[in-house]
Amino acid sequence: MIYSEQNIFSKVKDSENHFIVNLLSGNADILSPTESEKLVLIRNGGEADPEFTDEMAEKGYLTRSGTEKRLFRMQYFNALDERDQDEVQLFFILNYSCNFGCTYCYQDEYTNSGAAQGNELTDAFFKYLKTEFAKRKKYITVFGGEPLLNSANQRAQIAYLLQKANEAKLEVCFVTNGYTLEEYIDVLKTGKIREIQITIDGTASVHDNRRTLKGGGKTFGKIVKGVDACLENGLPVNLRMVIDKENIDNLPEFAQFAIDKGWTSHPLFKTQIGRNYELHHCQSTPDKLFSRISLYEKLFELIKQYPYIQEFYKPAYSISKYLAENGKLPEPLFDACPACKTEWAFDYTGKIYSCTATVGKEDEALGTFYPQITLNEQLINEWESRDVTTIPECKTCSVQLACGGGCGSVAKNKNGTILSPDCRPVKELLELGFASYFKD
Repeated sequence: MIYSEQNIFSKVKDSENHFIVNLLSGNADILSPTESEKLVLIRNGGEADPEFTDEMAEKGYLTRSGTEKRLFRMQYFNALDERDQDEVQLFFILNYSCNFGCTYCYQDEYTNSGAAQGNELTDAFFKYLKTEFAKRKKYITVFGGEPLLNSANQRAQIAYLLQKANEAKLEVCFVTNGYTLEEYIDVLKTGKIREIQITIDGTASVHDNRRTLKGGGKTFGKIVKGVDACLENGLPVNLRMVIDKENIDNLPEFAQFAIDKGWTSHPLFKTQIGRNYELHHCQSTPDKLFSRISLYEKLFELIKQYPYIQEFYKPAYSISKYLAENGKLPEPLFDACPACKTEWAFDYTGKIYSCTATVGKEDEALGTFYPQITLNEQLINEWESRDVTTIPECKTCSVQLACGGGCGSVAKNKNGTILSPDCRPVKELLELGFASYFKD
């Protein structure tokens, strides 16, 4: 028996105990210091008592090389089959224009701002979906720029899009800054709305310094009214807070604000934390950015000091929250990048892109759906083939099935190739997660 290549083993933060996780066998345990010493002994080629060794083997922490490789292949091919049945998210971008001048906008250097080409473009989009995704479960997410600009032309385009989605029996999501939500409630209620994602970066004084109108102007109060209007009208809200070192310390106060508003107890309300990071170009103040692990270390400390934050947001800490809430591990993650598999993006210029991280970058276009259909099959195949079995660095990494290779767009920007990793600090996140969610 040998120590499994898929074991993730480390010490629980602020504890003498260790954890071991193996996504291939589907087991996770917390080990006492004595048990941890025995496991390290075995890992280093020594022998432990038969009872402990048998238990570790039964759970897949100790295995035979051939057995593990066969199990890996079986689960990998099962995952491919399941992915082909997964729901596809189809982003539709009507414009890259925006009424906000956010301090960290990654689209601020885009040169292709403008309006959609009317109903003809929307018709072409739905025709493409009907032919290319005919047998797939799918839904639409309307993205920007800002998709809900308050103009008669934009309202008409949104209304027509929702009409076409209703005819196709498709649910629709919107990603919006939330400033004009009140004015759009009547239009949105005509569609099958899955959720409205809205960004608020903290309480009024903090948010209004980061997410202002172009040319200046506060936005917090109007967005809050928009959130209230959505919930009052049965439209699900996914509230996103983009965090960096400028606003992280405002999280406790903003969490309390959301709790006091009654949002966190509303069945149609959920939240997410977005890390501010460099995507397409360098930010002017990179020193304010967190790394992925430093953000979660800060969240860990804040939650210890202000436990009620978890009523607003519970960090995933990789797979820790899933394990705590479900009593089992998630399926192995062979691929963390949905691009060209379960995610595609289409913009108002008629171009097709792999995902939201590449949309709008003309050199990243994969083809067109309007005025005619063209596809770069070679580039599409490269995106489709990206997973932990095709990224060289992932093949021998013990955290590969929790990381999945990360974001393909970030990896390409950083390393020059899609088939390279965007590594996640899985072990360090699990150290925090086991300390947070498995105290007993």
